[in-house]
Amino acid sequence: MADRHPLFKPLIFVGGLIFGFGLGFSHMARPEVVLNFLTFDDLGLPFVMFGAAIVSGIAFALLPRIRDAAPLTGDRYERRLKPFDRNVLVGGAIFGVGWGLSGICPGAAYASLGVGNVTILWALAGMFLGAYLQGYWRSRSQTRETAATGAD
Repeated sequence: MADRHPLFKPLIFVGGLIFGFGLGFSHMARPEVVLNFLTFDDLGLPFVMFGAAIVSGIAFALLPRIRDAAPLTGDRYERRLKPFDRNVLVGGAIFGVGWGLSGICPGAAYASLGVGNVTILWALAGMFLGAYLQGYWRSRSQTRETAATGAD
């Protein structure tokens, strides 16, 4: 962490501000927009998501050919594949239910606060509680696995 470029944190902050402004400007920080998408009344959200996926896909395809490492962190570009297991399915299901109930995902929730949606604090509280419970559950399961292998 100490070997990162001095502009790393300020640029991350500016990137977050631009992302939040974009969500607010495009009205994607409004839960009504997400809920209208989920009920197939407004299909603007898929265009935003597909546009972001296309830009990201191009960047992930081209950047490793242009540079060996990320400019601010020095980390090598590489694919980090994770297993598709029960944790991914359960986590995805919980995320989807929370997204459908609140009409907002974590990144857009902060932008929603920025546009004055104070009631989104309930959704943020649920996100923090879910993250805490997941961390607690995972640390307990890792402790049990370590104890089981250490007992042999």
